[in-house]
Amino acid sequence: MPDGREDLEPEHRPEAVKERLSRPAQANSIPDAILGGIDGCVTTFAVVSGAFGAGFSPTVALVLGFANLLADGFSMAVSNYEASQAQQEHIDSVTRREYRHIQLIPEGEREEIRQIFRAKGFEGELLESVVDTLTDDRDIWVDTMLKEEHSLQPVGLNPLRAALTTFFAFIIVGAMPLLPYALPGLDAATQFLASLLIAGAMFFGIGMLKSLVYHRPMLRSGFRTLLMGGAAAGLAFLSGHLAHALFGLG
Repeated sequence: MPDGREDLEPEHRPEAVKERLSRPAQANSIPDAILGGIDGCVTTFAVVSGAFGAGFSPTVALVLGFANLLADGFSMAVSNYEASQAQQEHIDSVTRREYRHIQLIPEGEREEIRQIFRAKGFEGELLESVVDTLTDDRDIWVDTMLKEEHSLQPVGLNPLRAALTTFFAFIIVGAMPLLPYALPGLDAATQFLASLLIAGAMFFGIGMLKSLVYHRPMLRSGFRTLLMGGAAAGLAFLSGHLAHALFGLG
């Protein structure tokens, strides 16, 4: 039975490894797209569910849905931008501090490198050779300290890209459950049922897409995302129904 070795060998040849490792690190937008898509679908379908549970008209559900879609999408994009920017500023701050420490107390910083790699199993002359090599170039020295001492990845962050990816995924996926409410000639129950089916398909599809990217079981990931989105929508429906029962809204 094939174990996949033949498929992996070409990309692990010396020239292929060298070429792959020489590429600059790129920002990974997939988590931002997944986050924005799931939250956008949850947000708009929660509004639809709450409006339906409260007995509001389809027009009200559509208006509330689009208003929340734009406002929450922008808010989430800004939040993601600020979070990514804060992470980048933290990395920059730690980088400046490490350069300063190397300038002021180089032997202390060499000792940190020494102890980090001693913990990895290096000893004796080999350990000292590693320390000498890494500390011979200050940029490599600082980069090693960021990764090994502070567990920071100094490349690959792009706050603007993260924000835009989140926003557009939020808007595109979040608009899907509102489509039935933009179609004339459908009664409220049919519109809600169609919206429910679309939202379920979006949740399940995002879960399956996530499983393809991260090589996880497709059905399990799809159903898990569907369950989480359905739980949020169910809470919104119950809240709207309760508000209608208590305050006579609708």
